[in-house]
Amino acid sequence: MGKRRREVRREPGTNNTRKYAVIGAAAAVVIGAGVGAWAFTGGEEAADQADAIPTGPLTAAEVKGAATKFLDAWAAGEPAEAARQTDAPTAARAALDAYAKSAKTGPVEIEKGKRARTKVPFSVATTVTWEKTDKPWAYESELTVVRRAADGRPLVHWQPSVLHPDLGEGDQLVTGEAGTPPIRALDRDGGELTKEKYPSLGAVLDSLRERYGEKAGGTPGVELRVVRAEKPDEEKKADGAEAKSGEDDELPDKTLLTLAEGKEGTLRTTFSAKAQATAEKEVAERKKASVVALRPSTGEILAFANSKPEGFNVALQGSLAPGSTMKIVSASMLLEKDLAGIDKKHPCPKYSSYGGWKFQNVEKFKITGGTFRDSFGASCNTAFISQAKKLKDDDLTKQSQQVFGLGKDDWAIGVPSFDGAVPVQSDASMAASLIGQGGVRANPLNMASVIATAKTGEFHQPYLVSPEVDGRSLAKAERKLSASAQSQLKALLTHTAVAGSGAEPMAGLGADVGAKTGSAEVDNQKKPNGWFTAWRGDVAAAAVIQEGGRGGASAGPLVRAVLLGS
Repeated sequence: MGKRRREVRREPGTNNTRKYAVIGAAAAVVIGAGVGAWAFTGGEEAADQADAIPTGPLTAAEVKGAATKFLDAWAAGEPAEAARQTDAPTAARAALDAYAKSAKTGPVEIEKGKRARTKVPFSVATTVTWEKTDKPWAYESELTVVRRAADGRPLVHWQPSVLHPDLGEGDQLVTGEAGTPPIRALDRDGGELTKEKYPSLGAVLDSLRERYGEKAGGTPGVELRVVRAEKPDEEKKADGAEAKSGEDDELPDKTLLTLAEGKEGTLRTTFSAKAQATAEKEVAERKKASVVALRPSTGEILAFANSKPEGFNVALQGSLAPGSTMKIVSASMLLEKDLAGIDKKHPCPKYSSYGGWKFQNVEKFKITGGTFRDSFGASCNTAFISQAKKLKDDDLTKQSQQVFGLGKDDWAIGVPSFDGAVPVQSDASMAASLIGQGGVRANPLNMASVIATAKTGEFHQPYLVSPEVDGRSLAKAERKLSASAQSQLKALLTHTAVAGSGAEPMAGLGADVGAKTGSAEVDNQKKPNGWFTAWRGDVAAAAVIQEGGRGGASAGPLVRAVLLGS
């Protein structure tokens, strides 16, 4: 089945090409009749009034009127008239025709909701018919009214989501035999996973069905589905390049209504019901929070969750600057290059400059006569910036790829994911990358994997479906972290969890712990994104709270709760 990249919303435009020639034509007819010549040749005030085009914000009456005309025509079974009430009549007409034909829908009943400025929500109720089976179908959608520039007329701004909120450009609503059998996804202990019980898993369960439905032993049923548009090869290549930005993601086909049940196949995952329930509960109590938990010894993903489960999957696919959590990778590099030692003296001044930029520590603190252990535990930025002059532009990229498996675009976790980006940079941007800014991009999945690698010394690619199911190969790192560097890095992370910036959220979690705090500045954002990653025993977790501020205070308690609940 086809896939699409997440739709990029466009500003309302106009497809109308009619010109205002009506006044002139009418006047010519009057003159030909021998009367009213003044209407054509004189009266500047009358001409100005006739040529005036409405501008400015839409009034409530205009919004309601345009929405009513469109919705009434649609409900009356007049797709041509409904399409004429939009700013893209050709596209709207094609979509409205297909709605009845391919989705097999009957007459629709539409109820308008309360207007909110230029937006009008509405509910749709209809019946879907397949052979001798009829089934009611109801949902909610929304439209936006815009003013057409050419003549000022209020019109419904056409986009596929008007027809149904899950539709993007080129997507179709199709009723028929499903392309893939349904699956019954199970957690690691055999319990059933559903999006009703675990909201963050909704899109992932759809992806699992699409990828593994035919391998899981089921048979397809009859369903009404959103079938995603298939993109041309050249467009797929372009999207592949854009994927690193985190703005786009592949969406699986989605079942909206089941008319005849298929036979479910069974697919076991690595999820822990207890960990997933904890993650869901914790993110629901916070805004813009995302978290991932996994096993360092194997890479098995135990849980992930997002505060907005219906939105973009930041936990697995996000592309954000990881801030000081990236110092785990940078520290491993400095240790291996003998540019730092856990108990060696190491500079941590208030400021450090490189490449024309002046860097500073949070609240401009400094450590006089301290060791690298002290600097790492306090998350000293300048301790890393001061070493930039001794590094090559590609050193951090190589360390990230060769030891931590980041940024090679080869993770195969079982569903779509983003495996981080650590591009080669120079001058100030290279220095910024050492502290998780610059061009470095990651998500909680990546940073949970990073601290897991630091704990074990060896990269284990995260996954949520065993490769034994489909024979796929898991990504490998080129080499292990050197024994000396790994021993020191693990000690640094334990020190941070016990006596450093991560001590408060990690208090009382035992001796086998490690942690790193982080905060990442974002342009045009008042507060930085808060990051925290940690391990406890054989569970590692990472979280980001966008606009959360300091990572220890914002994301730290979330990670703590997930570690305790895993």
